[in-house]
Amino acid sequence: MTTRAQAIIPIFIAAVIIGSIGLLTLPSEIKLEQVKFPIGMIKVDDIPLEVQIADTDSSRVRGLMFQDTLPLDQGMLFVFPESGLYSLWMLNMQFELDMIWFDSDGNVVHIKTNVPPCVIPVEIAAGCPSFVPTGEATYILEVTSGFVEQNNITKDSVLEIISI
Repeated sequence: MTTRAQAIIPIFIAAVIIGSIGLLTLPSEIKLEQVKFPIGMIKVDDIPLEVQIADTDSSRVRGLMFQDTLPLDQGMLFVFPESGLYSLWMLNMQFELDMIWFDSDGNVVHIKTNVPPCVIPVEIAAGCPSFVPTGEATYILEVTSGFVEQNNITKDSVLEIISI
């Protein structure tokens, strides 16, 4: 006799697979049009960047998902209401990123470079890895992979917010 759990588990797995396939088949224009981020300006060690601002729960969850590219003079700035150990993952990303965590004073607390994307549906079964900083942060900057090395960003670098 089949138990309730034995009947529900295959249905749940099928729903996850169908949902994942549905996301993959959406035209990229629809995926990108679903979220419009405010634009701001920052500097990291006097290097100006135009940033998309993710300052709400829904915008932080969405992040750069489904975006095809990001020029080296642009990024996404995640803004949190208070300092904490905020992690990021690369679900539905299309390109590699560098990630920089900053405290409330703009000091670097953690850097992760050349983070590869986690493409669904194959990796969703195993789960996309999360990247957790070594210290509490208020801001996280995502930039195209190579930005940190090209601009010599280190633990001594400083974030200056011009407008967000």
